[in-house]
Amino acid sequence: MLSFGGFASKIFGSSNERKVKGFRARVAAINALESEVQALTDDELRARTEEFRKELAAGKTLDDLLVPAFATVREAAKRTLGQRHFDVQLIGGMVLHQGDIAEMRTGEGKTLVATLPVYLNALNSKGVHVVTVNDYLAKRDAEWMGQVYSFLGLTVGIIVHDMSDEQRKLAYACDVTYATNNELGFDYLRDNMKMGRDEMVQRPHVYAIVDEVDSILIDEARTPLIISGPLEDRAELYQTIDEMMKIVEPGDFELDEKQRQVSFTEGGNEKMENALEQAGMLKGTLYDIDNVTIVHHLTQALKAHKLFQRDKDYIVKGGEVVIIDEFTGRMMPGRRYSEGLHQALEAKEHVEIQPENQTLASITFQNYFRLYKKLGGMTGTAMTEADEFMDIYGLQVVDIPTNLPVSRIDEDDEIYRTQKEKLAAIVQSIAEAKERGQPILVGTTSIEKSEQLSELLKDHKYLRELASSLEKNASELKPGKEDELRKHFTDMAALLTKFATESKGKKQAIEHSVLNARYHEQEANIVAQAGVPGAVTIATNMAGRGTDIQLGGNAEFRLRDWIAEETAKGTAPAEDAIKSKRAELIADVAQKKQKALEAGGLYVLATERHESRRIDNQLRGRSGRQGDPGRSKFYLALDDDLMRIFGSERMEKVLQTLGLKEGEAITHPWMNKSLETAQKKVEQRNFDIRKQILKYDDVMNDQRKVIFDQRLEIMGEDDVSETVVELRNELIDQLVTRFIPPTAYAEQWDTVGLKQQVQEVFALDLPIDAWAAEEGIADEEIKERIRSAVEAKVEEKTKELGPELYRQIEKMVLLQTLDHLWREHLVTLEHLRQVIGFRAYGQKDPLNEYKSEGFILFENMLGRLRENVTGQLMHVELAPPEDQPALQPVELPPMVAHHVDATTGLDEFEQNPELAMADAAIAGARARRNAPPEPEKRAPLQSRRGEGAVDPNDPATWGRVSRNALCPCGSGKKYKHCHGKMD
Repeated sequence: MLSFGGFASKIFGSSNERKVKGFRARVAAINALESEVQALTDDELRARTEEFRKELAAGKTLDDLLVPAFATVREAAKRTLGQRHFDVQLIGGMVLHQGDIAEMRTGEGKTLVATLPVYLNALNSKGVHVVTVNDYLAKRDAEWMGQVYSFLGLTVGIIVHDMSDEQRKLAYACDVTYATNNELGFDYLRDNMKMGRDEMVQRPHVYAIVDEVDSILIDEARTPLIISGPLEDRAELYQTIDEMMKIVEPGDFELDEKQRQVSFTEGGNEKMENALEQAGMLKGTLYDIDNVTIVHHLTQALKAHKLFQRDKDYIVKGGEVVIIDEFTGRMMPGRRYSEGLHQALEAKEHVEIQPENQTLASITFQNYFRLYKKLGGMTGTAMTEADEFMDIYGLQVVDIPTNLPVSRIDEDDEIYRTQKEKLAAIVQSIAEAKERGQPILVGTTSIEKSEQLSELLKDHKYLRELASSLEKNASELKPGKEDELRKHFTDMAALLTKFATESKGKKQAIEHSVLNARYHEQEANIVAQAGVPGAVTIATNMAGRGTDIQLGGNAEFRLRDWIAEETAKGTAPAEDAIKSKRAELIADVAQKKQKALEAGGLYVLATERHESRRIDNQLRGRSGRQGDPGRSKFYLALDDDLMRIFGSERMEKVLQTLGLKEGEAITHPWMNKSLETAQKKVEQRNFDIRKQILKYDDVMNDQRKVIFDQRLEIMGEDDVSETVVELRNELIDQLVTRFIPPTAYAEQWDTVGLKQQVQEVFALDLPIDAWAAEEGIADEEIKERIRSAVEAKVEEKTKELGPELYRQIEKMVLLQTLDHLWREHLVTLEHLRQVIGFRAYGQKDPLNEYKSEGFILFENMLGRLRENVTGQLMHVELAPPEDQPALQPVELPPMVAHHVDATTGLDEFEQNPELAMADAAIAGARARRNAPPEPEKRAPLQSRRGEGAVDPNDPATWGRVSRNALCPCGSGKKYKHCHGKMD
């Protein structure tokens, strides 16, 4: 029975269809301009950019210019790239321009679509950011699409890793800037740690288009970007707290070894409170907000003593605490526990306590991308997460129709009882596809599973054993009904035997390529050729994303490789030779494409379902581009992760009841529906987790905005004396109110405390007790006298130091103090976040508690800002002329970037030790290869400080070395992994 909603959509079309239909009139208008724009010369077409800018200056809006601007870009793309935007691509461009997400299938040309709104929005000269998932795509797209922008007179910049601030500033100043999400986020954080506006590299955030928007705004948004640096030495704190562990008895704590948790009992808390009071480390009670950090370190020390065991969880070697991997039992040198736990273990074992890393700045992708006034995104898979995009970012998802109808066949899942049976079926399916010349893409959920399958395809012995097993299964089948299954087993056994025999002496029994989403440029080449007839490509979900799989292969990639090979031989090929080779390759690709089409197009085979339907759809979408035929199928086993969640025990009983034989699978549309329902539940759970994380981060984000806006205002001013005066007056009001409460009698005034505080902060010895003894004096009068005395001293200091120098000192002190206190505040908030969950036991909402206590902590930080800035400025003295150093620009503290991959738990910026060794060996070989033959003629390297030649054996001559630069000692390692190692 058709529902009312279904009935209405039959008549009026779905809401998505109505949206798409609303763009058709503008598409027709753009098409109507095509012949007019075609008639323009290159110079006339380019001149339209300046005309559009004049019209904007005269009062027109970007929407007014959309039709002529899109027509201009389409013509420019035809002349530079040889590509003409389809009508559906124009619609995609309009969706991006209005600040929404365009869902476009793989192969529909999203990269080209972006040129339309990018050009239009770049006309206002405020900068447009195009965001990609990796450096390779940022470079590729900037160079490729940059031809269109440059032709039309726009400037294009690229932001990639290891660029200097000057290079970044120039790139951000361009009309169009391509960058990765990580680089953009880190540049924003670093900018808000700079000491002057002229040092900042980014401009205001006006408009961004996010490519692979689901990956960046959902998958990678589960973990924040963090910049950390070494904390000041707090060894004494760890040692003092460690001493207190000696009085902890079994009844003072509760230990849950299964959950790996330990906490103090009520009696234990009381005992610790008394010990801390005696040590003078506690203000008030253990539960007061000022003691969050102490409680955090106390809990970490308890964990170190009662939860972590020496020679099981860690060992002490060479005076260092080395973690032991709980799964492999191997030592993990260089790895450290976070949140002060490693320092607690070092205190426990009485070895040297290394400084803890503190968060200097952090932001989630959700909060970074919400900085943009307008945000658009594009991907092949966003509809399943449409609610999250709308809820978190206010972005609507519009499904853009394909240029040609999709003819891919999505087959029902095949479900096997065991992993062994599933893998055997996958190998057979790969062999079948290869035999008939059908290109096949095998999708796996992890690198480990890719390698496991790869090992099976290499193994000649495994193919023979599998063939024998199939022959045995065939012989055990009864005649009659099972004849078809017997024939299948027999045919497959013969095919596998053939592959094992023909590949004898080769490294791989079934030739294939493996991708693992690490070397993006190399993988793009492999993915580009994955459509060659009979090609077998095994890939993790993200590997090679951003590159189309074209049936028959990619002629341009092959041409590029040929040019590189010829050039490496010593002579770059001539233009005529390149032209001839291109024609030859295009003909070869066309021939191979025909073979691949006849074999059924690209076959996408997935080794299991992902917890998100979106990731499954990304994989399926690789096949059937631009109307090509194709097929997709998922192979599952009852012990797959999702199947276990779904309830594989009941399923196994059903399969046993059906009498399923070894090697047989169950296939039914109902199974697909059930699995999708399970996936929806997991997706909802993940969404709830991300939403909860964001709620906590929003508390910090509100405070971050206040601090960053304040910094920006201070950096933009040459004279911050008004702000300093305001802070000083607020501090005076605060002190007088604290020691002389407005409602108190004169005999209750604490004039001694006020006098002492004024002396400490303002360096003034004022007769406050004598003032208080005067007849009829009020607190306001005392306040005014203190203010007058302070202002007189400030005036005296200004004359002594000189107004210009004093203004510089005020600005420097204000910024440095603000930064220092903000970093301390971030640490305190982190510690609060760790313990706030326990408030739920007291029937309190942890989030509300975090908000209220976070606000109190922020207020306390502002109070310390007033006191610290005022105190430093009142105590500043002018050194004798001979001892006065020249005012140097303040350098940022040592910083390390972090972004944890939510799926693996690994830090994207912390190299795997084995890969680090390989990278170091490559860097060393490269350095030796590029070294001049005569060292004595080599110009001496200059240190960053300009103090002369760098001596590899003397770190004092190295100056300030970038963390990611090669170590000056000549080891071939990056500085951060060599002499610059912090842990």
